[in-house]
Amino acid sequence: MTATTNTEHVTATGPAGPRRRKPTWVILQQALQYALMVLLALFCVVPFAWVALTAVDADGGPTASLPTFTLDNFVRFFTDGATPRLFLNSIVVSFAATALNLACGVLGAYALSRYRFRGRRTFMFAILLIRVIPPPATIVALYLLMVKIQLDDSYIGLILVEASAALPITLWLLKGTIDAIPFELEEAAWLDGSSRFGAIGRIILPLVGPGLGAAAMLTFMAVWGDFLTPLVLLQSPDLYPLSIGLFRSFTAFNQVDWGVLAASAVVYMAPPAVLYLFLRRHLMRSSLGGALKS
Repeated sequence: MTATTNTEHVTATGPAGPRRRKPTWVILQQALQYALMVLLALFCVVPFAWVALTAVDADGGPTASLPTFTLDNFVRFFTDGATPRLFLNSIVVSFAATALNLACGVLGAYALSRYRFRGRRTFMFAILLIRVIPPPATIVALYLLMVKIQLDDSYIGLILVEASAALPITLWLLKGTIDAIPFELEEAAWLDGSSRFGAIGRIILPLVGPGLGAAAMLTFMAVWGDFLTPLVLLQSPDLYPLSIGLFRSFTAFNQVDWGVLAASAVVYMAPPAVLYLFLRRHLMRSSLGGALKS
């Protein structure tokens, strides 16, 4: 009978005794935290909601409202003489700069990972220092350099600048990935008759896939969203990317076609989102671990 009574007492009060009620200040603190989270979420979501609603609104304006559904804004975006060209320019520059960045990044990261030379660690940190310097601080000197070699106002000059600007992060990312690949695998490929470049193609590239995917995503997003570099290096409107096209449309405040502007923003967000869907596994699997190894 005593055992039964004790069991009922433990069940009623819990094994650790009766629950303590949270202090009022703790409840208020948690409520304030949740309120701030909701406000931050609204701050992030509302601009996207305005873009999405205005893009399909026949009477789109600067304020968000229930849309009169239409796809005419997207039709006008792709049939207008200027906007498809801006979109194509962004595609060409972004993919070309990403491809060049990855090609140079793989070879450079392989050399930094496999070759031992004096000052390698210092050289790696010097490379990273390039990313610490704000781009506006060097954009004038960069423009004068492009003018000197006659690559200003051209696809080639912009692609070279964009690819080189993202190269430090790519080198650090891929070096860490290559460091994790056993060197014995390359030696085995050499014994089978492969050259060093053949071993890179047969061994390194298949195993460095997660790092390549992450580097490709980071580089593409950096080039796709860059505004300052093409604004300074390009003078011909026919070469402008879509980022400058959106800016020029918005600055003409009295003549803004809000529907087409919102449709342009939706199209502008689409390529990075699609690329992320394809590369998200590589982004999760990649790691910067080992990038600091000597």
